[in-house]
Amino acid sequence: MLTPESRRRDFPSLEGRAYLNTAAEGIPPPAVAAALAQYAADKELGMDGRVRHAAEWDAVRRLTAEFYGLTADEIGVCSCSSEAYNLAALALRAKPGDEVVVNDLDFPAGATPWLQPDSPAAAKVWRNRGGALRVEDLVPLLGPRTRLVTVSLVSFFNGFAVRLPEVVAAVRKHSPALLAVDVTQALGRVPLDLTGADLIVSSTHKWILASHGGGLVGVPAARAADWTVPAGGWFHLEDAFGPNRFEAAVSKPGAASFAVGMPNYPAVYAVRAALEYLRGVGVEAIDRHARPLTLHCLEEVRKLPVELLTPAEPEHVAGILAFKHPRAAELHATLHAAGVHVMSHAGRLRVAVHGYNTADDLERFLRELRAAL
Repeated sequence: MLTPESRRRDFPSLEGRAYLNTAAEGIPPPAVAAALAQYAADKELGMDGRVRHAAEWDAVRRLTAEFYGLTADEIGVCSCSSEAYNLAALALRAKPGDEVVVNDLDFPAGATPWLQPDSPAAAKVWRNRGGALRVEDLVPLLGPRTRLVTVSLVSFFNGFAVRLPEVVAAVRKHSPALLAVDVTQALGRVPLDLTGADLIVSSTHKWILASHGGGLVGVPAARAADWTVPAGGWFHLEDAFGPNRFEAAVSKPGAASFAVGMPNYPAVYAVRAALEYLRGVGVEAIDRHARPLTLHCLEEVRKLPVELLTPAEPEHVAGILAFKHPRAAELHATLHAAGVHVMSHAGRLRVAVHGYNTADDLERFLRELRAAL
């Protein structure tokens, strides 16, 4: 991933293009395709294949635990981050008078379960200032009725990276709330220290370079009772097929309760291969390579006639930068035609820098963007 030779070997589809859109879709290495092929071969064994499926499931839980700083027993796998948050809303068992704090830099998955008309909890919005979520703006929203604070470690919108220890300290000091942290835009790209998070969620098709169809859930053992999902199903139940199965349904505690049905084993195989690949490269090595590229690009974009959405404070920058322009759609089309892939939405352009990106990719983007402007 970090050398010309390994890039050509592991990411041949990147030849001739500057792909800067990992925040939307990661490019999987060949090991992921091989894992999906292995799933197909194992599936052809019928029920005998389930032993192999279970081994992959266990491997994914162990690998995810390494990245999250937890144990395998504290990891669950569902189908996507949206499902994880909807199941979390069930587990929270909010009542009228409860409050949940969301923020305006978050992806909808983490915020919208508590914005539905039938949600009993009142949602408060932690609003950004200048593209940054300031802890001093969170504190007034916290109180004795706050049940949950949910935040992304890195914002999908503009790449702002929160200082998690500061958020944890504020939540603990000013409320009894649980803290949910979405690491979708961080996992596989930056080293993680998730100390103090009560619920950890990530999707699987972005920076970890796996497939769609996975949601990686972490629940520290001390919070298992707080995050036990009271949902129907079978895979997550203590005894789904026992003699009393039609008298009561008891969920396994904590992370295991988020796997409510038959696992999406193709995604499990893909995630195992992708996490093993990233572990082999090393997230610290990826960050050492990609961070200077991101900061250089941010500094150069600041000089252009665009509205920068990403705060220019290096300590709050991870792998994403974003800016607005009245002709964003036109700029996007021009860049794409020149082989430069970024994301465009509602007047916003977003650039994502991963370990397979190079200085040449960023210079190509900047050169084409200047010309288009």
